[in-house]
Amino acid sequence: MKTDQPSKPKRSYIPHKAAAEFKPSMDWTKEQAFEEYNSRIFAQEVDKIYFEDCISGMENIQSESIDIIIADPPFGLRFNEKEALYNRDSQLVADGYLDVKIEDYTEFTYSWISKLPRIMKEDAGVWIFSGWTHLIDVLNALKDNKLTLINHIIWKYQFGVFTRRKFVTSHYHILFAVKNEKDYFFNKIEHYPEDVWHINREYNRGVKKNATKLPPDVVRRCIDFGSVPGDLILDPFIGNGTTAIVAKGSYRYYLGFEINTTLKDIISKGLEKIQVGDDYIPYCNRPDELVDKAKKKFKIK
Repeated sequence: MKTDQPSKPKRSYIPHKAAAEFKPSMDWTKEQAFEEYNSRIFAQEVDKIYFEDCISGMENIQSESIDIIIADPPFGLRFNEKEALYNRDSQLVADGYLDVKIEDYTEFTYSWISKLPRIMKEDAGVWIFSGWTHLIDVLNALKDNKLTLINHIIWKYQFGVFTRRKFVTSHYHILFAVKNEKDYFFNKIEHYPEDVWHINREYNRGVKKNATKLPPDVVRRCIDFGSVPGDLILDPFIGNGTTAIVAKGSYRYYLGFEINTTLKDIISKGLEKIQVGDDYIPYCNRPDELVDKAKKKFKIK
């Protein structure tokens, strides 16, 4: 028989007090982040991009070596890489973009996602960008390969083409899935992180780029919540090299695959423009509107 335990007094709820006292789960000064980055040792070559198909290429990656995967696969929309959608200047779109045939998309999706569990560390996560057209294929492939969906994030931004008989598409999906749902890494760097992200695209007018390009801010958000300084990030469809560039600037290492060899120069120039850790800011020093307002209310510096 259990003995009676004295009841603990309930802590009264004070509105916004938790926000005022919030601290990220894990945080590092710039010096600490560099130390974590500099102390990491790998059994394989890192900070490298392979210009080959990721499905066969991932077979050569060491088992349980990847800390986080960020993937923006072809969407299978059957659009011409040069067509003037989204105000693109076709002369500034790099040649060689290859989409996946609609009839092949289910098999393609299963093929590349099936390679992930072996190379992921036990606590690793994968962040996959998807349109709504083939979202079911991505969800089914994750389930079939025993990767557990943790969050279904909506990335909201204004980009859709004008429509007459349906709603304008103005969002993408980001699926956050993990290998081990009982022991996965997630660094809560904000007090109230929501699953709808308002992040604008970067158009970089006058700059040559791939037919599709993720903004660094959306990639950085995945990296910040899903990894620590010194971690190894894999991007199977690295495109313009955004993931590699953000990783380098955030004290992370990277590996990537890309079948479009015409992007070599674009990726190289992007990586040359940034030094290791250039963009790193400790999480406690980043703006958080809820936290900042609460601290001001309670006069906490």
